[in-house]
Amino acid sequence: MALHFLGKETDGGNSPTLWLDDERDEYVLQGWEVTDPGSLAAIGTVPAGELVLRVPTALMGHLPKGDG
Repeated sequence: MALHFLGKETDGGNSPTLWLDDERDEYVLQGWEVTDPGSLAAIGTVPAGELVLRVPTALMGHLPKGDG
């Protein structure tokens, strides 16, 4: 896996972070696990092996700009 750091948003020692995996053409996120029962109920079933994360909207500002 070739991860390339794109950016982070530090909030009181926590650092939601964004990387790009060039080999898989996927983004890798570090964020806060969603544990709020109301939010999880709204999301529905989360399949095994998946995790719902919460990240600040500012983190998405580190996404590369698209071609079109």
